[in-house]
Amino acid sequence: MGSSGPSRPTLEGSVAVREGRRLSFAEYGSPHGQAIVWMHGTPGARRQIPLEARAEARRLGVRIIGIDRPGIGSSTPHLYPEVGDWTHDLVLLLDALGVEDCRMVGLSGGGPYALAAGAALPDRVRGVGILGGVAPTVGPDAAEGGPIRLAVRLAPLLSMGRVPVGVALTGAIRVVRPLAGPILDLYAAVQPPGDKNLLARPEFKAMFLDDLLNGSRFQTSAPLTDLVLFTRDWGFALADVQVPVRWWHGDDDHIVPLRHGRHVVERLPDATLRVIGGESHLGGLGIATEVIATLTALGAGRG
Repeated sequence: MGSSGPSRPTLEGSVAVREGRRLSFAEYGSPHGQAIVWMHGTPGARRQIPLEARAEARRLGVRIIGIDRPGIGSSTPHLYPEVGDWTHDLVLLLDALGVEDCRMVGLSGGGPYALAAGAALPDRVRGVGILGGVAPTVGPDAAEGGPIRLAVRLAPLLSMGRVPVGVALTGAIRVVRPLAGPILDLYAAVQPPGDKNLLARPEFKAMFLDDLLNGSRFQTSAPLTDLVLFTRDWGFALADVQVPVRWWHGDDDHIVPLRHGRHVVERLPDATLRVIGGESHLGGLGIATEVIATLTALGAGRG
């Protein structure tokens, strides 16, 4: 990382998907290496990839691809009928980038999207890594309790207000852009020790600011769209995720409780849970090298 902040992606752009829409992406590491598709949290955007992960990708010759969900960055705003539907767009993006098979990473709100890819594309997704991922809120796989239940109660209002609130949020972020650093410091000050310590590290603060300021440059409706989708049936059952899943979860996670992680892992056909001691919601970002090493080993023997 130079004095001006995190290095730019090796490749950044957008790909045409269904219905005339586009998905934007950012790549790090080797353009010809094993691909890891990195799904950002809620909120977040395509550059929400730890600097350690970027450096490890260069060292190992791995290709990390961060994707903006619809309504963030330059990805066209769109509300999928269910989380599982997004995988049709993922296929088009992988085809356009020449990716035959990949591993998926999902942080927090990116977790359901990564699991959806594992369920829908077992021939192309060799493994899934989840970092404090959101659990289902409805149906037989639903987990009880946690802050996400507030979104479930507010689901009708979220659906009706998604677009106007997203417009207002975009405008507000543009106004406070010059204060982004102090605002992130204020957010960190009220977080549990794990996240507070992580956000105090200069390289993580720089990564989050770079991601926020680039992702919110055009629009910021994606977080509200995520919340709407998380209150619906995901369009697949956890039992449908037949590929191996490795799940990391902080034992002091205040946003997605550890019991939600245990709940999901118990229902996945091939999954293991690693509890990160003393860490809270963002703890998985601090062990990026472990995550990459674990994922690249998954499915290595498959044809």
